[in-house]
Amino acid sequence: MISTAYISKISCYLPSVVAENEMNRLTKKTGILRRHIAADNETAADLAACAVARLGLSEEETKGIDYLLFCTQSPDYILPTTACVLHKRLGLATHCGALDFNMGCSGYVYGLSLAKGLIESQQARRVLLLTGETYSKHIHPEDMSTVPLFGDAGTATLIDAREVQGGTCCIGYFSFGTDGGGANHLIIPSGGCREPSFLNPLVEKIDEHGNKRSNYSINMVGAAIGDFALQVVPPLVEDVLQKAKCSRADVNYFVFHQANKFMLQFLQQACDLLTYPFWNDASEYGNTVSNSIPLALHDLIQKHGASGLHNVMLAGFGVGLSWAGCMVDLRFAKL
Repeated sequence: MISTAYISKISCYLPSVVAENEMNRLTKKTGILRRHIAADNETAADLAACAVARLGLSEEETKGIDYLLFCTQSPDYILPTTACVLHKRLGLATHCGALDFNMGCSGYVYGLSLAKGLIESQQARRVLLLTGETYSKHIHPEDMSTVPLFGDAGTATLIDAREVQGGTCCIGYFSFGTDGGGANHLIIPSGGCREPSFLNPLVEKIDEHGNKRSNYSINMVGAAIGDFALQVVPPLVEDVLQKAKCSRADVNYFVFHQANKFMLQFLQQACDLLTYPFWNDASEYGNTVSNSIPLALHDLIQKHGASGLHNVMLAGFGVGLSWAGCMVDLRFAKL
């Protein structure tokens, strides 16, 4: 018997403030009708903590968490790591490790890989994987090419060790990729140590379409991000299928990063998935970055139940530029 990592619980939390998108050409194209927006005093850590509360963990389960992973690009502080702040807030034991990792749309798959490594190398028996993002705080309010796309959210995934016969895999067959040459396609130029705030005053620019951005807000080249996804996701799908030794027909559901309806429709076609179960619903949330895949999994289980989801492919892609995919067995996952 060996230990394998599996997803035992998934929960999510959405801020109470809802922004309705104007019904225009962009909204019809993206399929994003509304987005949840964090309050001024609400952080990504707050959203993640609220998601943990919805897991309904017992005191015994909480004390048994050996590692806390927090994926965010909206940390509470430059330092300390927000995972350490959450550790205290959630009442976790002092034997518990805590780690932030700064990843975007591929981050959830990265987090599953980290959790699997911790459990199957016997460094941990129970891992709490959190995602939290408040991209709304990074976007210039007059950048209407970006404002309608992104929403805020937090999610929590409990990943446990399960004793199984050799060869059983509940989370695995990972594939990763990186193209740092495209880092400038989605970036906040100033505020870090490369361009510190005390040396770089705020500079605002207006593009040819009237969208305003600054060196302290998200600067995104949407067309380049779309081209990148169309180039890397089809080979990613093939690589995961090959590693898992399965065909498209063997997959119960394909769940990609929920960027927007337009991009997902193109990817579904490019990946030859038009006749296979494919989750595409960004209408109520928008692009929630690292939250998008666990949000989709939560909704998928809520709609169809977990019993038939033994082979689900996940694919994340975006800021970095980075991409990651894997297969998961969700039959043991509870909401």
